Formats: sequence, structure tokens, C-alpha cells
Amino acid sequence: MSLTHLRTLGPGDVLSRGTQAPYRAVAPGPGEEHVIRTELLGEPGAPPAGDGRAAAAGERRALACVAHMTDLHVGDVQSPARFEFLDREFLDPRFAELIPMQRPQEALTPHALDALVRTLNGGLAGPITGAATELVLTGGDAIDNGQHNEVHTLVRLLDGGRVEPNSGSPDYEGVQSVDWPDDFFWVPDGRPGAPDLFVREYGYPVLPGLLEHALLPFEAPGLRLPWLGCHGNHDTLCRGVGLMTPALQDALVARRKPIALPDGFDRDHAHDTFVHRPEDFLAGPAVDVTPDTERRHCSIGEYVGAHGDGTAPRAHGFDERNRRDHTAYHVHDTGPVRFIVLDTACPGGSADLCMDESQLGWLEDRLAEVHSSHRTADGRRVRTEAEDRLVVVVSHHGSYGPVSTRSHPDGTIPRAGARLLSTLLRFDNVVLWLNGHTHMHAIHARPAPDGEGHGLWEVTTGSLVDWPCQARLVELFDAGDGVLGIASTMIDHDGPAEPEHAQTTLEMAALHRELAANFPMAGFGSVFEGTRLDRNAIMLRRVGFALP
Repeated sequence: MSLTHLRTLGPGDVLSRGTQAPYRAVAPGPGEEHVIRTELLGEPGAPPAGDGRAAAAGERRALACVAHMTDLHVGDVQSPARFEFLDREFLDPRFAELIPMQRPQEALTPHALDALVRTLNGGLAGPITGAATELVLTGGDAIDNGQHNEVHTLVRLLDGGRVEPNSGSPDYEGVQSVDWPDDFFWVPDGRPGAPDLFVREYGYPVLPGLLEHALLPFEAPGLRLPWLGCHGNHDTLCRGVGLMTPALQDALVARRKPIALPDGFDRDHAHDTFVHRPEDFLAGPAVDVTPDTERRHCSIGEYVGAHGDGTAPRAHGFDERNRRDHTAYHVHDTGPVRFIVLDTACPGGSADLCMDESQLGWLEDRLAEVHSSHRTADGRRVRTEAEDRLVVVVSHHGSYGPVSTRSHPDGTIPRAGARLLSTLLRFDNVVLWLNGHTHMHAIHARPAPDGEGHGLWEVTTGSLVDWPCQARLVELFDAGDGVLGIASTMIDHDGPAEPEHAQTTLEMAALHRELAANFPMAGFGSVFEGTRLDRNAIMLRRVGFALP
């Protein structure tokens, strides 16, 4: 029942009440039918139509079936450089781009990812074509704080092996401990004296021993399917924003963990300070924690290298060129589809979408290789001897959202999202752009300008770490009469809807989902869910060549 056309999950019974909101169970509900999206056929989107098969006139011949999971945020929840205290600034718009720094469920994220892996290993088949899932695409921000121990945990979860979520002391040392000098964070063991904010105001439960159990080592089966890596801003930057300066790298492996902003901190320049001098946030009051050298910074070269032992020609998409040049963009061909994975993170800091001319040139070359005809940047039509193939682009960032006006001194292009989209639309075999970053489900039709092409579908998948904690199954199929169908179906991991305990991986994954569902302003009913048009949908688009 992991595919949501059969069963959905939503708010259930009230389990307890806080002064601000009730804490609810996650309960199963009816399946969600596929919605037909026809905007790229020049028609408005149609209402739901049964299971969506009415949109696929003809035999619905499968071309590809892949899973997309993104923004996994596997993190070291005890790291000295997590700056959780900034969450207290949630009402100050000057800190909006820096929070949240901490989530009540984050210690259980490895178990949520392990549960999703087990679900994908269960042999999911596309509900529209019946095709088996053949490939898993990750979408960046797979780890949370650019640390060596985080990427090691990630690869063990996806490749299989012994996972060791703990770091530093054998005992948990972090903001959720009973003796932490701030009541702003959820304390599963129960805070002595007055309850913490989450228990008091949002009805969160008291679950003694949860953190101790969650951080124990466990054996992960790993994916039985091939998977491709993708680089996002959290994978090598501090909290996805800050440069790993020498001072910050020293702090990562040291024993001093800050608990508040320093006196006199310049709040008007909080974001830029975090980007360029994150060590300034370390200058306030602090507590001692156990140091750990495995928390050291993971550079982009180390991030790519961690995806393989360096002897194989390719390791989850990354190849020798990536290892040699410390780049993270690559190409993967399977059947009639070319998958192009981009690196849209800013090496100079910030969470913006960034690309340089070198990567854009590489992208155009890879696109030209699978197009018999395309348009140049100045609008000229170019014909080649290349064989036409469908193209799916994967990146961490998408084209929409606030347009950055910041200057990036790292050679990246201002307003790169618009430049990237316009490039993709010049190559008409690009049918789908999968991305993440926003943590919310979304599907956008991107028509070609002036009718010069058929456009593409831009599909954003929400985060595993935040509600609704899902992945997305994507089927590409021949719908007949020169029409390509792209079916999207949301995936819930197989953790029970309502866990009785939190002992097994699936139970802890279910608790992770329940905690996320009750997180203020980001849980049940939040924008992260998207609308019906953003989840189970069949997107239609014409193709200009005979599908193989």
C-alpha cells in the first residue's frame, strides 16, 4: 500500500493536546486518483479521471520507470556546528533563509531512509504501465551539514552495511538532551521540571530512551536497484548556506558547541555573515561536547569519491572525470532515455541555484548528442546526425522561487535558473526536469517560448525529512498518436501509519513521519504537501520523433 493511488496518509485521532495545537496520529485514508495534465497540449488541465488510464490512448507502452527521492538530510544531529539556537529567531525575517536549523524528528531520519529503501526493494511497479522500477534518482541535499561522517552514513544506507548514526560521546549530546540549557527543543526523555516548548504547546509525547535507541548501530540492506548521486547545497556547505572556512572546519571537530548568538551580533547582515564568516556565530555562549574527527568537512571531491571506491569507472553516476576535476555533473543512459544530472549548488556559499559556463557548455554538448535538431541561443535551427532520445534532467534546484540578485564571486552565472530553463527549452527532447530543494511537491508546465517546441514538465519532489516524507515514482510511456505520457505517483515508506512502539526501523520511521506531520507550520495541511495537481498526475506532451 506504499503507492498513494491506493492509500493516502493524513491527520488521524488527537493523541494529546498542547496549548497551541493538538498532536495527531497519522491515519490511512482513501487513495488519490491521478489527475490528467494537458497544458502542454494546449489545453487546460482536466479533472481527475479514474486511475488515469483514460489519458493514455493506445497501449501505454512503458519506456522507463524510476523513483525520485530528494532532500534526505541525513545528518549528524550532535555536531558542534549546527547552530540550532537560530530557530529561536523564527519570527525575525532577517533569519528566514537560515531556518529551520533543527527538527524534532531528525535523529530518526536514517531509519526513515532505511524504510524507504526497503519499500523500493519490495518491487514497486508503476500503476499506469505495470513496469518495474529500474533506477533510483537522488536529488541533492542527501546529507545535512557537509560532514564526512554524514556522507559515510548516507552511502551505507543506500549501498548497504553497518550504519552508525551516533557521533562524539556514546551518550547523546545535543539540543534534545534533558540537561540542555534551553527549553525550545523537543526532549523525548522529558525535561525535568517544566516541559519543553513542543510538549507544552504542541502536545508532543514523552518517549524515554528514544534517542539512545535511535542512535544505535544497525544493519541496512541497501538498495537493490542502481541509483544516481546528485550534489546539493547541504552536501558540502555548512547547513546548506555557509562556506566551510578554516575556522569553521576547526570547530566541526572540536568540543565547543554554541547555544546562543553573541552579544551585539549584527542581525541586519545575518545571512551574509553566515555565508562568508559562519564562525562569527560561534562567538557566543557555548557548552562542551565530545570532539570527533569524523565530523570533518566533506569537500565536493570527497563527496563524489565517497560514492565509490575509485576503482570502478562509474560510481552511482560519478565517473573518473568527476573525481579528477572535482565536479558533480554526469550523464546516464538507459533504454530510450538519457538522464542528465546537474550540480546547481554554489561553491561560493548560499542556498541559491548556481551554474558556471563550463557546466552549461557541457550540458549543451550532452543534449546535442541526443537531438537530430535543436535551436541555438540566438534562435537558429541546427540539424545533426544524432539519433533522437528522450531526456530527463535531474538537479537539486528548480527554475522557480525567488530570483537571487546576489553576486557570486565563484564564477557562477547570475539568475542561472532562468538561463538553465531557457537552455533546456531549446532542446525539444527534454521532456522532464526533476528537482527538489523547496521540500514541497510541485508540478509546473513549462511551455516553449513562441511555440518553438513542445515544452517540458518541471516536477519537484518534497523532502524525506519533512512531512509528507515521500518519494515519487515516475513512469514514461508511449500514449500513442505521437503523445508521451509521464505518470507521477507518490510513494510512502512502509512504516506503519500508527506505530505502537519505536523499536524497529519501520516503527522509528513511522514515528519520524508522525513527528514531522505535527511540526508547527510544516506538517499536516502545510504547503509542503502541494495540491492534487502536484502529486498523482499524468502529464501529456507531444514528441517530434518516433518513440523507440
